[in-house]
Amino acid sequence: MCPFLIFFMLWQKIKKYFPLIGIALFAYLLIKLDINEIFKQLLGSSKIYLIAALIFVLFYLFFQTLKWHVLAKKQKIPILFHESLKINLISNFYGLITPGKLGMVIRAEYLKKYSNIGKGISNFVIDKVLSLLSLFLMVILFGFIVLKEKLEWVNDFSLIYSVIIFFLLIGMFLFFYNKEKSKSFLRVVYHKFVPQKMKEKAKGTFNSFYEDLPKKGSLVGIFLLHLISWLACYTMIYFIALSLGINIKFIYFIGVYPIATLIAQIPITISGFGTREATLIALLGLFGVEAVKVFSMSITALFIIGVFPALIAIPLILRERSKNKIHKIKKI
Repeated sequence: MCPFLIFFMLWQKIKKYFPLIGIALFAYLLIKLDINEIFKQLLGSSKIYLIAALIFVLFYLFFQTLKWHVLAKKQKIPILFHESLKINLISNFYGLITPGKLGMVIRAEYLKKYSNIGKGISNFVIDKVLSLLSLFLMVILFGFIVLKEKLEWVNDFSLIYSVIIFFLLIGMFLFFYNKEKSKSFLRVVYHKFVPQKMKEKAKGTFNSFYEDLPKKGSLVGIFLLHLISWLACYTMIYFIALSLGINIKFIYFIGVYPIATLIAQIPITISGFGTREATLIALLGLFGVEAVKVFSMSITALFIIGVFPALIAIPLILRERSKNKIHKIKKI
């Protein structure tokens, strides 16, 4: 049996237990930091700063939707912005309850109504890659500048390595963005691993994936929208930090938070639970911020940016399911 197949079989068995790692770490931090003190911090937070955070979450949701809506328009997917906003809220709900927010791929299924599944998948994949690349860039630009003073291992060499990795990732993305190059690379996978009965469907999805892809130059503007989206997100969380009495300069804050966000993208915990909090406690601790305040900030941010939009999404999901049932009945 080939090593790849053995690894795949083992992965299928253990991957379902990975979310428990984050939950266990989250629970450990919750107990260790004293639940009563956390509640005290939450109840004593400044309401003015929380209102400012709620306003900025609207900006964040707007730009979070706009970035992939613009991409969809360039793919010639005929969708109105308010429909994109609705789909974004729904996909955020599924992203909240899945490791690495991979549940947001549900967007492709909703976009199928306006085009085809291949375009929907390519919209999600390109958006996800640009999101990670823009986040990585923020880590390089802000993280290294801020942490260079605090950590010995953060030096010019680590910065150079990170820049090299960043450009290698861009190179990989541009390679697979080219249909012919991607086809030549994936041909082996197609012939050896795709079952015969699924070959025709896989071929059709592959072709529709590359249908009406935007020109590479137009992705720069979308990439900038991703950066604006992240800045809106971190500004919102910064107001939450201020509401809890975390007095830290904004430049230091956006130097630390993208690192925690990047680590939280690793799909081993649900919505980054535990790994994000542990990273934030370690990094913000370098600036003298108490662990209990960091944990309280993370819980509040999770509620405002995750749970609050998810609650709006639930009736939207139920309405869409109801529409689909009625549509199926009419077909019968």
